[in-house]
Amino acid sequence: MSDHPSTYEGTPEDTAGVNWADRAALHRKNEGDGVLDGATALRRGTFADMIRHMMLLPESERSDYVIEKAGDREYSATEVASLSQHSNFPRNN
Repeated sequence: MSDHPSTYEGTPEDTAGVNWADRAALHRKNEGDGVLDGATALRRGTFADMIRHMMLLPESERSDYVIEKAGDREYSATEVASLSQHSNFPRNN
């Protein structure tokens, strides 16, 4: 499954599925991207792992972080909370 835009009209290739196994990293929000972006990750793992981790944080702190998924797509705390409730989200490791 692929949830990144295709080159055809920039639309997602498969809107029904999310690749929970894609690599991802937890970053502080607004830390700035750039050459050293890869070195500033606080935690790395699968997309599902990063969602689980972010959901363990106190709700008041979640908005301080984003998840950067393979392909340079960043997910906000609001998006992460929504994804954690997705019908096929792998709740266990």
